[in-house]
Amino acid sequence: MQRKSPIALDDCGLAKAINIMGDKWSLLILREVLYGVIRFADIQKELGIPKSILSQRLKKLVANNLLEKHSYKEGKSRTRYAYAPTKAGKELILPLFALMQWGDKFYREDKAPLTIIDPDTAEKLTVKLSTSDGKEVPLDKIKIIIN
Repeated sequence: MQRKSPIALDDCGLAKAINIMGDKWSLLILREVLYGVIRFADIQKELGIPKSILSQRLKKLVANNLLEKHSYKEGKSRTRYAYAPTKAGKELILPLFALMQWGDKFYREDKAPLTIIDPDTAEKLTVKLSTSDGKEVPLDKIKIIIN
């Protein structure tokens, strides 16, 4: 059978990313960590995720170099763990914010609960496609070229 898609799944960056991030828990865990919720117990409480699933997803995110695991100890309690985004994890801010922006646009009837701003100018930021010189390109005008 001849493939209709011009790119095999094994060669597709999107397919590779979905393989790592393709379930709601992984995306929501990264969301929490990027919002500053970094301790296992806090992530579990915020998401209402079963501990076994959280543990499994965190291991996968660490193994794929999206999060780093750090131990900490409070008083005489046992060692616990917190998670910090790696460089690759931090760079997921763009696609995650793009997904949030899309969700706010098409699936909210009220005002979005947060705004992303430039810390220097306080201007609202949005995720858009642009050329290397910064010219915005409307989504209905883009062209995909297979290399």
